[in-house]
Amino acid sequence: MRERRLGKTGWMVSEVGLGAWQLGADWGEVDEPTALATLHAAADAGVTFIDTADVYGDGRSERIVGRFLRERSDPRVVVATKMGRRAPLTMASYTTEAFRGWLDRSRENLGLATIPLVQLHTLPTQVYYTPEVFAALDDLVAEGVIAHYGVSVEKVEEGLIAIENPGVATVQIILNAFRQRPTERFLAAAWAADVGVIVRVPLASGLLTGKLAAGSVFAADDHRSYNRQGESFDRGETFGGVPYEVGLAAVEELRPLVPEGWSIAQMALRWVLMHDGVSTVIPGAKDPAMARANAAASAMPPLSPATMDAIREVYRELIAPHVHTRW
Repeated sequence: MRERRLGKTGWMVSEVGLGAWQLGADWGEVDEPTALATLHAAADAGVTFIDTADVYGDGRSERIVGRFLRERSDPRVVVATKMGRRAPLTMASYTTEAFRGWLDRSRENLGLATIPLVQLHTLPTQVYYTPEVFAALDDLVAEGVIAHYGVSVEKVEEGLIAIENPGVATVQIILNAFRQRPTERFLAAAWAADVGVIVRVPLASGLLTGKLAAGSVFAADDHRSYNRQGESFDRGETFGGVPYEVGLAAVEELRPLVPEGWSIAQMALRWVLMHDGVSTVIPGAKDPAMARANAAASAMPPLSPATMDAIREVYRELIAPHVHTRW
């Protein structure tokens, strides 16, 4: 497993991490023994960065990650959580007192006195233009509640504004072969500001695994059933905002580009890692085999320039009209 520097934190973390949303909720049922086995399999494969949030299963994901930390006791493992969506998404919700209350709950869930990294969780755009919000986070760093803070954003604009705040150590953003806009300006700007970039939704909610089909059925509690039009949260979080049938057609265009012995998912993860501005990519996994396969993408050789060009052309022709100007 290769490592990369996580921006201003100075930490070296695995370039393939693990997103733990699916261990909490919204992806169908994952029982706790399987969730723990998945975390251990990822760590066995060299994963040292785990991302969760306080609202994933109303704390269930954090609690499972906390149990894993107690079982593993590995000082190399860095856990990041997120906060801000346990209250109405209005500016009045984001105070030092609210942050402290949410973080106290997360510290209890995770079993940590100090949270290594907390991220504002896809909050309204105005938050990133509000210095007082970041001053409150600075106070919590000074108190030792958190070691570092960052933001998790929906839009490139939000990421670019956030990195103007000197205390922002990381930005989490959607980037994949079907969401390429961050490669145009954002990655270079983050690199110049020494801000770590955490890439989420790298497999477009499973589209880029090549395993989905027009007849695929998703559980009622899976966001791929209930959030395709943004009914519950930003539609970009589900299939990267790509219309499902369009995504399936684009995957068929990508399938012949997959190097021999690779999966489509591994090519998609390798595509993300081809960008130097990325610190770590955090695919989810619902079982140990999936965690191991994702981690293996780190050891694979670079994609050829011809393959990169072909992926870019599929995006330009089929995907960009649906997503490029939205986020």
